[in-house]
Amino acid sequence: MEIYLDNSATTRICEKASGKMVHVINKIYGNPSSLHSKGLEAEHEITHARKAVSEVLGVSPAEIYFTSGGTEANNLAVFGAARAKKRLGNKIVTTAAEHSSVFESCKALEAEGFEIEYISPDEDGNISPEKFSDAIDEKTILVSVMMVNNETGAVFPAEKIKGIIQKNSSPALFHCDAVQAFGKIPVKPYKLGCDLLTVSSHKIHGPKGSGALFVKKGTHIKPILYGGEQEKKIRPGTEALPLICGFGAAAEDIGIIAKNLSEVSKLRDHAVSRLSNIEGITFNSPQDSLPYIINISALGIRSETMLHFLEKKDIYISSGSACSKGKKSHVLSAMGLSSGRIDSALRISFSKYSTKEEIDILADALKEGLETLVRARS
Repeated sequence: MEIYLDNSATTRICEKASGKMVHVINKIYGNPSSLHSKGLEAEHEITHARKAVSEVLGVSPAEIYFTSGGTEANNLAVFGAARAKKRLGNKIVTTAAEHSSVFESCKALEAEGFEIEYISPDEDGNISPEKFSDAIDEKTILVSVMMVNNETGAVFPAEKIKGIIQKNSSPALFHCDAVQAFGKIPVKPYKLGCDLLTVSSHKIHGPKGSGALFVKKGTHIKPILYGGEQEKKIRPGTEALPLICGFGAAAEDIGIIAKNLSEVSKLRDHAVSRLSNIEGITFNSPQDSLPYIINISALGIRSETMLHFLEKKDIYISSGSACSKGKKSHVLSAMGLSSGRIDSALRISFSKYSTKEEIDILADALKEGLETLVRARS
């Protein structure tokens, strides 16, 4: 039996998305920019997908710009906003626990002369709104804060950011990376007060290679790619029609978010109960984290060693963000955790398809792994 609990890295594609993609690949092969009937047919499919994504977010379809994924959307938001607003200041406020696509984009802008303030989370993974209030000022032109941390599941105070920007008389645009939140908890850009918001297809059982950036009507950003009229020149290039259509189908297949969250919360509670009884397991996620993610450390066993042990049993979890390629977690480092906890960290991430049986099998395997691997070292 295969146990897949690495859903924050990617999800298994749902039947509705894969079916839609096969249909589009075989039947809807025109270029959406072509003026003949095959092109118009393709354009209609993109319009349908754009509407599907916009409805989940509660925004206008005209505010959705398709990209190749969350990483490109984050780059577009960060670089696009910074370069559009630089005449008003040069300061960007973000966190030291952002996804690498935001973190590294900010590092690149820092090299260009922008001032970047990285707010570190507390040891439990959370960040207080007061830290943002102290950092955001009249020179700040962009605040980029994720809604849910991809490694710990910590829910950052995104809903407080717009109010802080206004209170501190800042001209900043507010960008929110909602990749790990989209489809799992309600994500409503207008309620959050954000100007830019990132979502991704393959985290909601859609295909890899498709994402979207919400750009609030009236918000100006500069493109990072040039060469065509597609996506109103914000993201030019021939659209990846099958992937976009798969994304739209996955958005339609999300189901009832509150119901899914309730069921996953029960699974998380069961997992915490089982894992708490295993000697050597410590928790890195805050107690009020998103239930879809649990970050633990199997103390004394390097993450890679435990992952290979579990893989032999057809159990798949991760040591953190898949984008890190096994490098030490900058998120856990920013939290100030010890090297022992960081080096032995494991991320368990659920989907709406996860089951209690899978958790029980994982817990038994982790217990066996801790006992077996520790003995092997001694």
